[in-house]
Amino acid sequence: MAEATSCPVKTDPMEPRAARSRRRAGSRREQEDRPSGGGNAEALGGPDLVQWTQHMEAVKAQLLEQAQSQLQELLDRAMSEAVQSYPPQGRPLPTIPPDSLNNIQKPSLKKGKVFINRKSLLDELMEVQHFRTIYHMFIAGLCVFIISTVAIDLIDEGRLMLEFDLLIFSFGQLPLALMTWTPMFLSTLLAPYQALWLWARPQASGVWALGAGLGCVLLAAHTAVLGILPVHVAVKYQLPPASSCVLVFEQVRFLMKSYSFLREAVPGILRAKGGDGVRAPSFSSYLYFLFCPTLIYRETYPRTPNIRWNYVAKNFAQALGCVLYACFIMGRLCVPIFANMSREPFSTRALVLSVMHATLPGIFMLLLIFFAFLHCWLNAFAEMLRFGDRMFYRDWWNSTSFSNYYRTWNVVVHDWLYSYVYQDGLWLLGGQARRAAMLGVFLVSSVVHEYIFCFVLGFFYPVMMILFLVIGGPMNFMMHDRHTGPAWNVLMWTMLFLGQGIQVSLYCQEWYARRHCPLAQTTFWGLVTPRSWTCHT
Repeated sequence: MAEATSCPVKTDPMEPRAARSRRRAGSRREQEDRPSGGGNAEALGGPDLVQWTQHMEAVKAQLLEQAQSQLQELLDRAMSEAVQSYPPQGRPLPTIPPDSLNNIQKPSLKKGKVFINRKSLLDELMEVQHFRTIYHMFIAGLCVFIISTVAIDLIDEGRLMLEFDLLIFSFGQLPLALMTWTPMFLSTLLAPYQALWLWARPQASGVWALGAGLGCVLLAAHTAVLGILPVHVAVKYQLPPASSCVLVFEQVRFLMKSYSFLREAVPGILRAKGGDGVRAPSFSSYLYFLFCPTLIYRETYPRTPNIRWNYVAKNFAQALGCVLYACFIMGRLCVPIFANMSREPFSTRALVLSVMHATLPGIFMLLLIFFAFLHCWLNAFAEMLRFGDRMFYRDWWNSTSFSNYYRTWNVVVHDWLYSYVYQDGLWLLGGQARRAAMLGVFLVSSVVHEYIFCFVLGFFYPVMMILFLVIGGPMNFMMHDRHTGPAWNVLMWTMLFLGQGIQVSLYCQEWYARRHCPLAQTTFWGLVTPRSWTCHT
């Protein structure tokens, strides 16, 4: 019996694989040549041992297959991010076998954006219990705000008064904003595609020139509709902040998508003009592009196999929760401080104290905007459209430099700026003008951000432009990627806290000052001069 029971052969993990294979083969031959003993035990245990061995071999094959697929996905992601991070400048791209990378969309022209199937980073982190606890802490904070509101109502008023005045005011006239959105969408849906179709028609030179001119007229009308209509509606009807937000975000989004569609499609059509290969993109691909969560046009994108409607509902519910959370923060931490601040004389002491008071609600608002829009809202639409590439942001919270923060905070907008401002700037100015192209990115981004704030709040107060261009631009060059370590991450977060505090404090002061001290006579300088500097009631 002792001879029939074979001990497993111990292996050294550092031993070469070939040596282990030869030793295992010799062990098997030794067991086969060994005389059998204990016939009844072998007869009972033999079939079970064979079945167990076959089962373990199947498990091993399955584990190897899963490990290989995960390793391939990891390498695909690393290669795609390397392509985006290190674009070629004047050097030819290396030849990549067509079957070497699965689910990777080939970039058109010379753009470096590569789309692959991947989850959002927070979805991956939420699978870790320790990180999920941080998410639970934010939910607990919302619960505390709700409990405090209910307790104050019961103690002060003797009854429950769930007032949502701030929320109702912010989303006032929302139906008017949605009605204004309809012609903006139809203009974006029809004008750029029709103009491109006119340019792609293989006709005689004279007729083609007439069609091309008509296409340019369509694009001019489209730009006028997007540029004038939302501004006219917002000014005439005095839209509140949230409703204005809907219009201005859609205005900027439609303009950026229209430009990307034409920028990606027109060069190929112009190169093929005069040949037999002229073909405009399909209308269905353009319609899909208008709704999918990216600003870079491709005819096809990686798609997921199905739609998880519970995931969609969860993300929309979380976005709504973030809106309620933001209203509680503004109502409890900002309104009591800034509503009566304009009634006191302006002083440096009051300004510094207000900035310090606004740092906490400011950073909360930053995190809520990030989570509600860049994660929940975009992931919900990506899931409904089966859009595979969910990298809408990266790990910006680990940044040790502002240059890395700008690249990772909003990847959707960064891809557009990188492709059509930075790369095209290098193409126009030359490959050596990197700093000029980077300055152009900061200039375009700061102007658009300030325009959005001006549109939403209804007044011009260039706090965002100064922080973004005058302070953020130099910080991008001084706090660069060579700076690493925890101290630089702490410094970056400190600057974020102070920057958010300055924005919340100054914009809130100006908001209430313009309501407490209206202009007796409307003048240009009265509209652009900060009212909070002189308003004392």
